[in-house]
Amino acid sequence: MSDYKEIRLKRGKDESLKRFHPWVFSGAIQQMEEGIGEGDLVRVVNYGGDFIAVGHYQQGSIAVRVLTFSDVAIDDTFWYSRLQSALQMRQAIGLVTDSSDYSDSYRLVHGEGDNLPGLIIDIYGKTAVMQAHSIGMHLARKQIAKVLVDVMKSRVEHIYYKSETTLPFMTADDMNGFLYGGSDDNIALENGLKFRVDWLRGQKTGFFVDQRENRSLLEQYAKGKRVLNMFCYTGGFSFYAMRGGAELVHSVDSSAKAIELTKENVTLNFPNDSRHEAFCEDAFKFLERIGHHDLSYNLIILDPPAFAKHRGALHNALKGYTRLNQKAFEKIEKGGILFTFSCSQVVTKDHFRNAVFTAAALAKRKVRILHQLHQPADHPINIYHPEGEYLKGLVLYVE
Repeated sequence: MSDYKEIRLKRGKDESLKRFHPWVFSGAIQQMEEGIGEGDLVRVVNYGGDFIAVGHYQQGSIAVRVLTFSDVAIDDTFWYSRLQSALQMRQAIGLVTDSSDYSDSYRLVHGEGDNLPGLIIDIYGKTAVMQAHSIGMHLARKQIAKVLVDVMKSRVEHIYYKSETTLPFMTADDMNGFLYGGSDDNIALENGLKFRVDWLRGQKTGFFVDQRENRSLLEQYAKGKRVLNMFCYTGGFSFYAMRGGAELVHSVDSSAKAIELTKENVTLNFPNDSRHEAFCEDAFKFLERIGHHDLSYNLIILDPPAFAKHRGALHNALKGYTRLNQKAFEKIEKGGILFTFSCSQVVTKDHFRNAVFTAAALAKRKVRILHQLHQPADHPINIYHPEGEYLKGLVLYVE
């Protein structure tokens, strides 16, 4: 039995936990033992005092993120078991192999999808980039890093911690940095293409590994196309399009740093290739310019950052997706192909599809769905936590 302070739920508020949903909301709590602090491990019991789960406590709407529904201690053995399970799944689907000559980048831990809510670990070559989305995981970072080295063995030689932008607080000793090893080698491989990972200042863990399979699909459609990659970040879709035989590729992002990284990544794979040009510009302003100055495209990628990070922003987010897609529908050439995405967790597949349908109708274009896209297998969805299905996309043929 674990020796942690208790949180007691209100009568009847344990139903979702009986279905193994990994969150306890603050409104479900009847009583908390004195002295429970941010990030502490707690035992959750029902109104009658029966054990339900162990998890990390945090102030906010999600009060407890459940680590286990067994009454056990969260120690090295626990972390080893969870990380080993995550590794074995990636081995089972062929992402982790003895040879890394073609791909050496993947997500090893995907929060609730790997029964480790609040923790993300991405692998880039020999470097693991760890990110905490809960204070409990932040406080456990050194213990997790130590166990991660044991689990991964020679596969990981460096662990970089990057949580400055994902936690509600940061103090002087909490700065990003290496927890293990230390390396300036930030070149990783994905499907035979090289990319530079900015784990120091980049978004998320430095690259968006969740678009790996969708980038490969785009490559199949790129031959002879005039490609526009909006919100390009570090240019992932751009260099896949170039390898696919695109006639030209234009990458657009409002961040000068992102454009710099895009140019570096294109040069890594296609040095001195005149087909590529990058623009540091607002997306809507750039889309407005299409049709003028010889700018025209028959393959467009819309992969914006999350328009809604909480439910209160959902309405405005859907308006934003509609406006963005409408502009792309208006500007894309006849017979063009549009890859369009949402990575907002609170935007459901139906929400997103309706926004895109509305955009097509407003633009008065005939549109057919070719593919419905989602996150890859190394971003698994816990079957008891459907909220984990955050990435959705459509590939559309526009007449």
